[in-house]
Amino acid sequence: MSDPNPLDTRNRNRRMLLAIALLFLGSFVLAGALRFSGWRPQGLKNKGELLQPPTDLRGVALQLVDGTAYPWSPQERRWRILAVPSADCRERCDKLAHDLDIVWQALGHVRDHADVLWAGTVPASAPKTSAPRAVGPVDVLKVRLPRADAPNDAVVYVIDPNGFVVLRYAPGFDPADLRMDLSRLLKLQ
Repeated sequence: MSDPNPLDTRNRNRRMLLAIALLFLGSFVLAGALRFSGWRPQGLKNKGELLQPPTDLRGVALQLVDGTAYPWSPQERRWRILAVPSADCRERCDKLAHDLDIVWQALGHVRDHADVLWAGTVPASAPKTSAPRAVGPVDVLKVRLPRADAPNDAVVYVIDPNGFVVLRYAPGFDPADLRMDLSRLLKLQ
């Protein structure tokens, strides 16, 4: 057998090293291009409308129906689901109250870190397991919340532990989207 040409071996090794370097560095370049172009994997996107900038409700003194104050108390790390119904919301609000109860129960062991709030009077048919708390003042909330007026329906908001409204769900949203977003947020604690 003859010895392979050392020049051919060296060139082949250089090409192999260059190919490995291109594969390694190319993945970084591709990842950087995707990141800075704004692309995000579908599983990491929030389902609700992200409010930019978030609405600050810390100055609103919420009260429960019995007149006691509902404290923000950020040290408890409690998230809130706030439903803001229209005045003529009937059967859709009954369904929403039921859907919010299912979302709250589906959170499992972390549901103790989430409150379900209802601006105004809670529908009589609302399930008692999640016990949505009726809060007010409704007029102040409707003025402060973005696009809170929905004829014959209700808008749902997610409020962070500090009192900032971060997500909005338009009427007719899928409750599974709310559950998915809330479960991600509750994992951040």
